[in-house]
Amino acid sequence: MPAHRRPRPRRARLTAIAATCCCLAASAVLTGCGGGGGGTGSSSGRTPTAPDAASFSGAPPSALASSAASAVASARASASAAASSASARASEFEASVSADSARRTAAAEKELKGVKGGGNARAEVAMTGVPKAQSGGVLAVLVTITNKTSRKASYAVRVDFENADHHVVETRFTGAENLQPGKKEQPVVFSHEPSDVRLTPRLTQAQRY
Repeated sequence: MPAHRRPRPRRARLTAIAATCCCLAASAVLTGCGGGGGGTGSSSGRTPTAPDAASFSGAPPSALASSAASAVASARASASAAASSASARASEFEASVSADSARRTAAAEKELKGVKGGGNARAEVAMTGVPKAQSGGVLAVLVTITNKTSRKASYAVRVDFENADHHVVETRFTGAENLQPGKKEQPVVFSHEPSDVRLTPRLTQAQRY
């Protein structure tokens, strides 16, 4: 009878399989990294080199920072100059409108201190905007006061300047004294706020006395 071949131990078979897998893996690695002088290899499998984080900085260049600081300082100076210029133009316009405006303002403010509500003469007062080309660039309002009664009368008027939120930013007073029946006067009130501030004038009180 032919002699039976003794079966190989299980451990020997496992060792042979492992050796075969190692050879296949080594062959795959050599194929992926190949392409030396001929230039036929692929570069898609290469790992990119990370940038040197030490070369980065969170601070801007000194020249840029200096330029930004200079721009901010210039803007602040321009805003301050604009505000001063607007106030100066308003004062000049006030003086040119009427020499007795201060007295008229004081008389109207005093008269309106004891007045409740809108007063008794709102129907005799109207307001019209003055072109900024005539007012020196400031917000000005022409107040037309007409005596619609049959007797001589004086008038006190209050005008409020409101912002976009309807908050009163500034209040001005004016009026007319000893106005004959059917006659009218047209004093001017204006804001001392910078010209770039958007305000709306509102007739708040008008009192005949």
